[in-house]
Amino acid sequence: MKRDVFLLAKDPDNDCRNIIYHRGGTLKVYVYCLDIEHFEPNPNELQFYTQNHKETLAFETCDYDMEDPGLVIEAIRWYARYIDNPEMEIYAEDPRTAN
Repeated sequence: MKRDVFLLAKDPDNDCRNIIYHRGGTLKVYVYCLDIEHFEPNPNELQFYTQNHKETLAFETCDYDMEDPGLVIEAIRWYARYIDNPEMEIYAEDPRTAN
């Protein structure tokens, strides 16, 4: 079974601003804390959202070729384990505005 390896780059000036990299490919996913920063979704990229306890996070691909959208979900699941919240649910829309 192939196991994908992800790496995390942290912004030294912003604890919430992280970038998830797929070591074996071109996937790069930006992480945004929606409660403390503005996020304008790029219509050419994939976006997903989560609730990390009371904090809403957005995940957006960067220049991704969309060859394996499931890999984006896998990267977010990896990040959820990294931040010690493996049960974190992943949403296609911002849960703060979903009806």
